[in-house]
Amino acid sequence: MSLSLEARALGWLARREYSRADLRRRLEQYESSEEEIEGLLDRLQARRLLSDQRFTESLIHRRGERFGVARIRQELAQHGVSADDAAASLEALRETELDRARAVWFKRFGEPPGDAGERLRQMRFLAARGFSHEVIRRLLRFEPDEA
Repeated sequence: MSLSLEARALGWLARREYSRADLRRRLEQYESSEEEIEGLLDRLQARRLLSDQRFTESLIHRRGERFGVARIRQELAQHGVSADDAAASLEALRETELDRARAVWFKRFGEPPGDAGERLRQMRFLAARGFSHEVIRRLLRFEPDEA
């Protein structure tokens, strides 16, 4: 028995949040008509079953403790969420970036770098996690008793 396009979409949305672009990509496997897919997505958004804002909040909740604003912004862009839609949520996340970076750093390293090579390694690690250069500099400039 073949599921309707709407039943598939509702099944996926019942399990977790999807961005509009992600759900469109998944639905394109089952339907070639772009108009039908867009119509379904519009109906789901009108019924508040599909929301890029909820998807943004969900992604931030799952990834926010371990990653910086830059990394999360990049992930949201990969999922098709516009910068304008994500701006308010990312601004709130930016306010806690230093504390989150400190927690990630402490879990991974636990002590200040002993030399310039170790400092660079720690800086690269935090940058790869998406923390801003300003936050990284502030974090690795602290005295040992500040952690």
